[in-house]
Formats: sequence, C-alpha cells, structure tokens
Amino acid sequence: MARTATDLMAQYAAYHRDRRNIATHFVGIPLIVFAIGVLLARARFELGGLELSAAWLLWLLSTLWYLLRGNLALGLAVSAVNAALMALAHPLAQGGAAPWLAWGLGSFVIGWIIQFIGHYYEGRKPAFVDDLVGLLVGPMFVVAEALFALGWGRELQHEIERRVGPTRLRDLTRPA
Repeated sequence: MARTATDLMAQYAAYHRDRRNIATHFVGIPLIVFAIGVLLARARFELGGLELSAAWLLWLLSTLWYLLRGNLALGLAVSAVNAALMALAHPLAQGGAAPWLAWGLGSFVIGWIIQFIGHYYEGRKPAFVDDLVGLLVGPMFVVAEALFALGWGRELQHEIERRVGPTRLRDLTRPA
C-alpha cells in the first residue's frame, strides 16, 4: 500500500529538525528541481503530435505520485511549484551546450552543497540515504513548510509534530 503524505512527511521531518537545515532546504531543493528541469528539458520527443521534453514527462509522473499520496491540496501545491520551476528551466535548454550544462550542472551542484551544509548543522544524514523516496518528499516538505508558515494545513502540521516533535521553521527569527 502506498504511504500517505502524512506518513512520508513525518518520516522526512524526523531528518529535518534544525531550523538552519530547514532553511537551506528552501534554497537547495528548488535549485535541484530547477537543475533537473534544465538538464532534462533538452531531451525532446513527440507524442501524438505534441512536442514534449523529458522534464515535463518527469513532472507529469511526479505529479501523479504527489496526487496519489492522500492530500490533494498539498499534491496540487507541490506540483504547481514544480511546474513553475520546469517552466523557468526550459528556456535555458534552448541555447548552446555550454550555457545549458553550466546552468544545469551548476544549479545541481550548488543545490546539493546547500543541502549538505544544512545537514551538517542537523548532524544527520539526508533522508534519501535511508529511503530514496525522500528525493520526492523533499519538494513536498518545502512546499508544506511554506504553507504551514502561511497558516495552511494546521491539521497536517499538528499530526507531523505529534509524531516527531514541533517543526523548527517558526524559530528562524530566534537566535540559535
């Protein structure tokens, strides 16, 4: 049986308790998603008279996955954010090979460096090391944390906090 968004978020949140780590994820994860979009946008194919890219195909498959986690609003929100990142990525795949690779690989490497800095503060390895599904949960976690900060999803937030303790993002303005 597929794990629900709540189960996945609670498991992921257990690896992300330090506010500095959570903050780095707000930069690192979108950069990585953007980079994947840049790199895959160059692989194009035609399907039923419609030209598509591997980036949009990956977006479609991940969107289906997000929508089937039992939280439609969160699935739609993370899919919308990922779609925006894909749309921003596509123009960078249209130019020459050097700028395409510079944007794609550069964003990917910088995103991961930022992620690993966060996990240095956390003192814990990234969640995907123990469960590769964490690579899909990361964008969902960032979108959910942003929505929590805006007052959305209190029920989901409270359930995650019940399982793993309070989220630390609210403490970003407090000294460490």
